[in-house]
Parts: sequence; C-alpha cells; structure tokens
Amino acid sequence: MHEKPRQRRPAFDREQGIAIAQALFHQRGFDAVSLADLTEAMNIKPPSFYAAYGSKAELFERAMHRYAGENALPMDKLLAPDRAPAEALTALLVAAAKQYGRDSALRGCLITEGMRADDPIARDMAEKLGDAGIQAIRRYLDEVRPDAAQALADYLLVTLRGLSAAACSGMSCERLVEVAQTAGKLISREFEASDSAASS
Repeated sequence: MHEKPRQRRPAFDREQGIAIAQALFHQRGFDAVSLADLTEAMNIKPPSFYAAYGSKAELFERAMHRYAGENALPMDKLLAPDRAPAEALTALLVAAAKQYGRDSALRGCLITEGMRADDPIARDMAEKLGDAGIQAIRRYLDEVRPDAAQALADYLLVTLRGLSAAACSGMSCERLVEVAQTAGKLISREFEASDSAASS
C-alpha cells in the first residue's frame, strides 16, 4: 500500500498578511490589536510571524505604507496651481472627509489615528509618515499665503485630525462633509479679507 502524500500547507502570503493586519489596525487601533489577534487572523504561529515581519510595530509600519499607497489624497490634483487657493483647500478637506467616512468598519485615517498610539515606536512611525502630507500643505501655503502659512497649516492639520477623530466616533460621511465645507467657508473668508486688505 502506498502512503498518501501529506498535504503541504499553502505558502504563507506576506502581502496578504499585511492586508489583514491593515484592516485589524484600522478597525481597532494599534494598541487594541494583540499578537494573538494577528497570528489568528493570518493563521500562522508566532515564530512564523516574527520571521515574516520582525515585530508588531514593523508590521504596523508596513500596513501604514500600504494604506498610504491606496488612500493618499492626490495633493498635486487637489492643490493644483490653476485652482483658487480657498477652493483647493476646501476640496482637500472635503476629499478627506469623504475618505474618512466612506467605510462603516474602517473609519478615519489609519495614520492619523496611529499618532495617538500608546506605543512610542508605533506613534513615531505614524508621525513620520503623516509628516509628508503636512509638509506638502505647508509648501503650498508658503506659495499662496506666505504671510499666514503657519496659522493656516495648523488650522488645516487640526481640522483634518478632527475629521478623522469624528469619523472614528461614528459621525456620518454627510456630516463630515458638511464640517469640511464649513471649514472651507472660513478659509474663503480668510483669503477674501487678505485680498481686500492687499488691494486697499
């Protein structure tokens, strides 16, 4: 009698593992996801996990890069030089509001919420990744409103983080967009006041 060949387990797909982790981190936040949660969801043992990803924090960094690749706001298009600055900045806030509220399970911005992690390594990774977007906004404002670039950059950053937090708390996409549009009106007034002061 011939022995039946033993069925080999399919090879572990590292990229699929990152996708699984991304969803878990986005749904629950970095601190609330345990190593056991990750290995169970990926159907692997801890030694295989460490061999594939190094650590939970390193996997979180990969998940954030994957998230950014899929969800990064198209800054070049939104902040195009042929758009009026107030219109461009409003479009940026509205696009963020729609993104943060579009999925009922994966709410807010994974990177923004990662900045609130208790784990200092994960928090630092999220801050470094988020900084690229902040710098793009600041460079744009340095061009269009150098006199108030810092204050406007801070206003946009606080608004974007607030939209993410509100999305995580369950605010509907429609209400998030309304908040973004209201913030856009305030930005428009700021530009109008500056234009009238410059022309007087």
